[in-house]
Amino acid sequence: MDPQIQRAETFKALHERDRAFVMPNPWDAGSAKMLTSLGFEALATTSAGYAFSLGRPDAEGALSLEDTLHNTVMIAQATVLPVAADLENGFSDTPDGCAQTILRAAATGIVGGSIEDATGIAVDPIYPFDLSVERIEAAVAAARSLPFPFMLTARAENLLHGKLDLPDTIRRLQAYAEAGADVLYAPGLRSAEEVLAVVRAVAPKPVNVLMSGGLKLTVAQLSEMGVKRISVGSAMALAAYGEFFRAAQEIHDLGTFTFTERSMSYQQASQLVR
Repeated sequence: MDPQIQRAETFKALHERDRAFVMPNPWDAGSAKMLTSLGFEALATTSAGYAFSLGRPDAEGALSLEDTLHNTVMIAQATVLPVAADLENGFSDTPDGCAQTILRAAATGIVGGSIEDATGIAVDPIYPFDLSVERIEAAVAAARSLPFPFMLTARAENLLHGKLDLPDTIRRLQAYAEAGADVLYAPGLRSAEEVLAVVRAVAPKPVNVLMSGGLKLTVAQLSEMGVKRISVGSAMALAAYGEFFRAAQEIHDLGTFTFTERSMSYQQASQLVR
């Protein structure tokens, strides 16, 4: 079987089993190899983690589609696991643009991807409802044209952009489910009650929950709630950069190097990325 088809079938099956799976988010080939070595079952890219690695801000249009596709190629080639991509808003305002992004992303070797309803414009951060649905419909049609099951995730971004309107977020997710999205995702959920509300509203479609920031739940708890997929967004990249920054501060401010006592060994890092 073609490796991409095999990964696609594996990825689809993960969403169909009874318990949740964790899909951590590497930002480059090295972090993808390290996560693969730990036995995770799938990986997803992070636009924020990748943007930071390039010295750019996230969610401000600083990454181009070409940048993102380059990153997905590097990560997909670094692992035997299924990889899904953070495709932001499809790098287009139009339904056709979203469809073309799905096709180009699939050609990099990935087997899933997300399209969000955020515009990238601070004064008007969320696309109108009807246009948002049309964009997902077009992305779904593109995904269905592929010779393997490409898992299309539809993201409702209200909660990340100051619009703390759970009913509207659920309305959007339900519409995206009706439009054919395979997975529904509302980053920024703030409580177990909100997670449950989303899971029940779009059932039986699988839900991805972002465990990054204020939500404090375990894999077991999320699985019991009916969540199928758990991601961490930029959290692991921020953890790595946080340790790097603290080490640099120690050298600069104190003139000491105690951070080396808790660092991964050179030999282990070399083995993990070999």
